[in-house]
Amino acid sequence: MDSINRLTVLKLGGSVITIKESDFTPNKKAINRLSREISEARVDPLIIVHGGGSFGHVPASKYRIKQGFYESSQLEGYSKTRQAMMTLNKLVIDALIKRGVNAITVSPVACIITENGRISKFGIEPIEKLLSLGLTPTLFGDAVLDRKLGFTILSGDQLISKIAIMFQAIKVVIGLDVDGLYTSDPKMNSKAEFIPKIRLHEIRTFLVGIIGSQNVDVTGGMSGKIAELIPVVERDIPVELVNAKVSNRVLKSLRDEKVVGTKIVLE
Repeated sequence: MDSINRLTVLKLGGSVITIKESDFTPNKKAINRLSREISEARVDPLIIVHGGGSFGHVPASKYRIKQGFYESSQLEGYSKTRQAMMTLNKLVIDALIKRGVNAITVSPVACIITENGRISKFGIEPIEKLLSLGLTPTLFGDAVLDRKLGFTILSGDQLISKIAIMFQAIKVVIGLDVDGLYTSDPKMNSKAEFIPKIRLHEIRTFLVGIIGSQNVDVTGGMSGKIAELIPVVERDIPVELVNAKVSNRVLKSLRDEKVVGTKIVLE
């Protein structure tokens, strides 16, 4: 672990890399553009995590995978959820490799076990080795095995939080479909005020009122995403939320350049 210095963790939201209104529809234009931005940023070491969007969320919701295994019909749903995520991941990996990013799929189901939905065991040695070789581990929100539930959904948000802490990352970048945090949902309220910077104690105070997306999301929506990031910020790892639908914002954030977004910091 000591040999992996200055790690950046990047999350690409499912609402960015897929068309959430259309089942199993990738946003290929966004995937290709973001792959270019990641390539041009030249950040090393880097771990990428992406969401499920209109791929994984569809069968996961239909078969109630997050609730755990309680009837045999869910086995088909579990299989379909994993296959949907692998299909989306392949599109992301293909685009990254085309841009010269040596991305390698790390399937969470193969290295993570949860207990009641929370990560209990995480075999990180393969990820450490990939990073030491100069490769880019690329993970995703997944349908994983659970000690109590049988199986469940592991959100990409819980995953990036755990990775950032375990690898002592220097920064976490979250690519969303909005500019960052607002006092209310900007898609529903035109008077919502943008929050360019927020400290840990403010997050705890305003968490319930901070909503950035109302899309149906089996992994918890915006408030859930922010809650998962609190342990990261507690360890003085800064988090930056940027609109990944806008060209070059992810690029600028990865480069530590000034960019429109919300910075979440300890103090």
